[in-house]
Amino acid sequence: MSTTAQTSTESKERRLKNYLREQVEDGELYFKGKFISDDVGMSPKEIGALMVKLSDSDGDLEVEKWSYTSATTWRVQSA
Repeated sequence: MSTTAQTSTESKERRLKNYLREQVEDGELYFKGKFISDDVGMSPKEIGALMVKLSDSDGDLEVEKWSYTSATTWRVQSA
């Protein structure tokens, strides 16, 4: 992966994490990527790829693939 692409991916991941942290301050969050794509400025596909990455990492967010009905629903809460 080129340095520019890696920096862009890291920037998107940071933007998504910040958005999710803000949303889970009051409790857990359930969402589909297509419904937050405008809020974070990414496509639902990009969000899905990053959510898989976040679900596999140890951090301050607990991410779980919750269900699938026409798109993946994610459950996020503070760890």
